[in-house]
Amino acid sequence: MSGDARDFNNIQTRDVIIFSPLQGKVPKEIHVIQTETLGEYTPSYTTVKNWVAQFKFSDFSTCDAPRPGRPKTVTTPQIINKIHELILEDCRISAKSITEQLGISRERVGFIIHKDLDMRKLSAKCVPNYLNADQKVSGVSRLSNFLNFFGAIQMISCSD
Repeated sequence: MSGDARDFNNIQTRDVIIFSPLQGKVPKEIHVIQTETLGEYTPSYTTVKNWVAQFKFSDFSTCDAPRPGRPKTVTTPQIINKIHELILEDCRISAKSITEQLGISRERVGFIIHKDLDMRKLSAKCVPNYLNADQKVSGVSRLSNFLNFFGAIQMISCSD
């Protein structure tokens, strides 16, 4: 099999099929010729038959038509940053209002908040799931200050 046959794409195959019925060939003959030429890279007989039928009804487009279906979901860094900024501005913002502002689905917003930003809702606020090192150190120091303060108060009240 030569390198040329592998590079023969769908558009070029359709171009050949457009002119074959004009020469009086039926789909079976066209498929046999393409199988001899392209080998394992030839389209199936059903595909050839469908293309011939389309071309007979004056649909001479050789490009693929856009197909309906579920849109691709793409999470870009720009969208993640926008959602993060919105949450930092107002930690009580709802996913519904983020959806309305950015024009993306509610499910995608939830996915970004939970998976990409690693945040969760805690009493109507979006907060990080885990504390970073600075937050842990400041929390420990605040707690130790509280314990020292209350320990001093307890010692004063016990001595009275």
